[in-house]
Amino acid sequence: MERAAPSRRVPLPLLLLGGLSLLAARVGADVPMEACCADGHRMATEHRDCSLPYASESKECRMVQEQCCHNQLEELHCATGINLANEQDGCTPPRSSNASLEAMFVKRCCQCCLLGRAAQAQGQSCEHSLMVGYQCGLVFRACCVKGQETADFAPGDGGDLQETAKVSEIDEEQEDPYLNDRCRGGGPCKQQCRDTGEEVVCSCFVGYQLLPDGVSCEDVNECIKGSQNCRLGETCINTVGSFRCQRDSSCGTGYELTEDNDCKDIDECESGIHNCLPDFICQNTLGSFRCRPKLQCKSGFIQDALGNCIDINECLSISAPCPIGQTCINTEGSYTCQKNVPNCGRGYHLNEEGTRCVDVDECSPPSEPCGPGHLCVNSPGSFRCECKAGYYFDGISRTCVDINECRRYPGRLCGHKCENTPGSYYCSCTMGFRLSSDGRSCEDVNECNSSPCSQECANVYGSYQCYCRRGYQLSDVDGVTCEDIDECALPTGGHICSYRCINVPGSFQCSCPSTGYRLAPNGRNCQDIDECVTGIHNCSINETCFNIQGGFRCLAFECPENYRRSTDTLRQEKTDTVRCIKSCRPNDVACVLDPVHTVSHTVVSLPTFREFTRPEEIIFLRAITPAYPANHADIIFDITDGNLRDSFDIIKRYMDGMTVGVVRQVRPIVGPFHAVLKLEMNYVVGGVVSHRNVVNVHIFVSEYWF
Repeated sequence: MERAAPSRRVPLPLLLLGGLSLLAARVGADVPMEACCADGHRMATEHRDCSLPYASESKECRMVQEQCCHNQLEELHCATGINLANEQDGCTPPRSSNASLEAMFVKRCCQCCLLGRAAQAQGQSCEHSLMVGYQCGLVFRACCVKGQETADFAPGDGGDLQETAKVSEIDEEQEDPYLNDRCRGGGPCKQQCRDTGEEVVCSCFVGYQLLPDGVSCEDVNECIKGSQNCRLGETCINTVGSFRCQRDSSCGTGYELTEDNDCKDIDECESGIHNCLPDFICQNTLGSFRCRPKLQCKSGFIQDALGNCIDINECLSISAPCPIGQTCINTEGSYTCQKNVPNCGRGYHLNEEGTRCVDVDECSPPSEPCGPGHLCVNSPGSFRCECKAGYYFDGISRTCVDINECRRYPGRLCGHKCENTPGSYYCSCTMGFRLSSDGRSCEDVNECNSSPCSQECANVYGSYQCYCRRGYQLSDVDGVTCEDIDECALPTGGHICSYRCINVPGSFQCSCPSTGYRLAPNGRNCQDIDECVTGIHNCSINETCFNIQGGFRCLAFECPENYRRSTDTLRQEKTDTVRCIKSCRPNDVACVLDPVHTVSHTVVSLPTFREFTRPEEIIFLRAITPAYPANHADIIFDITDGNLRDSFDIIKRYMDGMTVGVVRQVRPIVGPFHAVLKLEMNYVVGGVVSHRNVVNVHIFVSEYWF
């Protein structure tokens, strides 16, 4: 791709001097750059090699020496190429120690010079139109222009300053037809430049493309554009101005990858990476190597991997080493042939002379090859057996062998199990079944007819199941015996009976204490006997009978002075009450002013609570006046005496418009227990007790719980 660029003229001597001045400015005035460059020229001229070490201590000087050496070396090679083109009209380079580098420059300059001479011979313009590069263009023009083909021309941007001055003097004396060439010295282009007379056209080397500015060039990514030629199994990797193909997989053991991306065998013997022992010689093979022993074995032996000599069995390795009628016998390092003796096959044997084979009569007595009871028939070299029913003749053992009908006809002969017998078979049944009349099928056996269970039996297919009546359970040991269930020992046994559980075979019975209780109709709970109601108590006429849990108490209560016994004694289910009402004598001011109006005696019978989890309410004291009277009297309940271990408390509650004092048992009490609680119900008006009722509660706690 070509694109015109703005034209400008840059004289070649000025461009070269500018390059040297720029290099000197970068390195520094204190370093003799000209001397460093002269050393580089001398190394290239004398040794024709720029890889020799440089002696300068300055890093910049070594860089200048190396660049000037390479530049001078290229000029020498290019001059050789121009001379080669002038002398023999060919570009075959001479042999050299550095053939690859030298041949490249010699061939390039030789071909560019031949192109220039050919253009001159054909009368064409010495301005090359091919994009062969600026350096090649200089050689092309030098060989094309008359009088310049034999000049000692030095291409490159870094030419010798003295030669540049000479060229300048010649240009001054003789008019140069390319003096006004705007591409001289590279022109404005970064890579290739061509002056058409009207404009300067810039172009790029192969592998580059021209940028929109018409001067600069950028690399072409051949891998993306698809202009690469990598083979199958290779990956394209872009490089500056070109590309390279990299192998996807390694070459494998014994091979190495070359610069041409091919796999080359590694000569382990030459590189010394083999592991052959001193007594062996390394022999390279493709991808590997072999270790051959130095010691050679004699005839009739072969060497193993360790170099040992092993005898060769010629009888096996050589085809027919002996003539017909003889047998090969291997020996140490050789073999011998021995005359054959007739070898009779199976069913034959040698005659008495040992010259031929005759038939063996296998059926002759006393041998019985077919087994007892079977017929043996002799035949040449063999025999046959005539077998009975249920047997077959085995051609290998030559005997009659029993037929296993159970294995030959599985599941088709017997209903359950088939057992083979000599010449026949026998059917049998599994447990719980018996053989039917046909001798093959199986029918269920009713095991319950033989009473295998201790109580109840249920026949099932092939077996039976025992079960028990209520109150019994099947034994885990034999599965047929029924064992009594101890209902009293079950986790719920303690809740079956309210007092005591007695186990009986197949069931249980509940019992109550011997006195004071009787068994309830449900057969589990115990009911208290009210001796006071039934009249079986022994209280005197002056005593009052109070029923308690499991018994009764005879108590005599006398009313205090100025109090009389009330005739309305309250009788409830568990509480008996004796009430004394105040009765003052006339003019007894102290009696009248006494706030205590009633004194009551009450008996409460309680059981021992089995599980005491919350307070139990046992006594309710109801106030006579309404809860909110007109005089706004405050009713206060209190326990004044007999509250042992604070087992009880009293709270006030409003129920159905009345004020009620509730006595609660707040701690567990284990009977037998007796306590007398003195309770007071005070009516307070204006901070003064105007009315008081005293209740003495006799609490009896039974030792039993229900």
